Formats: sequence, C-alpha cells, structure tokens
Amino acid sequence: MKNIFILLGMFLGIAVFAASCGDSKKVKPTETKEENQKIMEAGNVKEVYFAGGCFWGTEHLFQQVRGVVGTEVGYANGKTKNPTYEEVVSHTTGFTEAVKVKYDADEVDLKLLIELYFKSIDPTTLNRQGNDVGDNYRSGIYFTDKNTEAIVKAEVEKLAKNYSKPVVVEVETLKNFYRAEDYHQDYLNANPGGYCHIEPGLFEEAKNANPPKAKK
Repeated sequence: MKNIFILLGMFLGIAVFAASCGDSKKVKPTETKEENQKIMEAGNVKEVYFAGGCFWGTEHLFQQVRGVVGTEVGYANGKTKNPTYEEVVSHTTGFTEAVKVKYDADEVDLKLLIELYFKSIDPTTLNRQGNDVGDNYRSGIYFTDKNTEAIVKAEVEKLAKNYSKPVVVEVETLKNFYRAEDYHQDYLNANPGGYCHIEPGLFEEAKNANPPKAKK
C-alpha cells in the first residue's frame, strides 16, 4: 500500500512543503539538528525503539516531542543482515519497520513517549496498522538496557488494562536494527502529503505534550 503513496506523496508534498517554507520565523531543520547534536553529546541521552505500522508516521510523531533529540527509521529484529525495503515487505526476513528514538531523559519522560505511541496505534491488532498489513508492520517496543526494559514493561502492563482485548505489542530486547534507505528518513517532513496511518491531531498533541518547564 505504501508504495502507491510514495510517488503521490512526493508530488503533493513538494507543493505543501514549499508553501510552509515561506514562514521565516520557523526554526530551520538544520538548526534544530545542530542543537540536538549538542544535546546528544552533552546530555543524559537514552534510546528506545518503536514499531507502530508505517515508520514514516511513527518517526514524525516523535519528532514533534520536546526532548526527543534524534530519530532514525529502520528495520528491527529480523533474521538477515542489511535488508532492503523490498526484502522487508516480502515478509520473508522477519523484520518490522521501527524508529530509533533518542531522547534527553532530563527533558522528557519515557512514560510520556510510550503513552503517545499507544495513542498512535491499535495495540490489540496483530500485524496491521491502518492500511498496512503484514508482519513487517507489527507493533513493538524494543530496548537495549535493563532500566529501559523495566519502565517499558511496567508502562505497557499498565496501559493494557485500558483495553478489553489482549494487547499484542511486542516488548523485547533489541536484537538488531538496520537503517532504512535515505528516502525513508524524515519522509513526512519532506512529503507532508505522504501516506500516514496516524490521525493528524495527534501530531499537534505531541507538540504540546511536553511544554518547557517554568523557570524558577
């Protein structure tokens, strides 16, 4: 399904994106990336990986949150090396589309990120989000350290109580992660009209979910 929207998104997105660039008061992406790089070098930066259907929308969601200092889309927890997109969507590699999220733990709570993630998916649906179907669209949260593991497991267990059906979100140690092709990175920033299964209002909610702390 996503392949159909790549070309459409590129054409529609260029027009919308060009119009949005006319506001000189907006922070330029390069400036934001430079500032985030400084935070990653000096701050209390941790990482967690989210799989929630098409990784275009999931990445864009977390890019809105203050305290998230880096994102990268890729393929997680599969059984081959260096998979291509075409191999992943063939349902033969075991990979799921995922987003590496780096966040400043002094500025944003991991629990908030997990809460926003749950709002972006149907956690009771196996191997499907929106129009995308297959094991490569399964939902999951993956971690690389024990502290993150404890928080993720406790939060998922708590949120699962809000659903009448079983929650099927994978909660596992990250086995592997391969960066996706360049055209997938920051896709919805470059192509705002591209396909996304996430309701647009959630992006705005994410922007306001972690306001700056009041100065004393």
